[in-house]
Amino acid sequence: MICPLIISERGVYMDKEELKKIIYEMVEKSMGKKKLKQSDILKKVSAEHGVDKSEVKAALRELLDSGQLIFTYFGGSYVEIPPKE
Repeated sequence: MICPLIISERGVYMDKEELKKIIYEMVEKSMGKKKLKQSDILKKVSAEHGVDKSEVKAALRELLDSGQLIFTYFGGSYVEIPPKE
């Protein structure tokens, strides 16, 4: 399987798997401290890595669709790692 490369605004090449790993680690680090909204993730990853928000959103959608991350609802929509069973 060939992973498409994403070219950031800074000219840095990043494949989608690397972007998904960055997003997952961000959510993992925030567990128990702060619940992240989708917009928080889009803004932070886009700003820190110079990647277009649409690319970040597509990578986040893949993580959600695969079940690696889930949406939770507590007065708002938050992105979290699913609980271990």
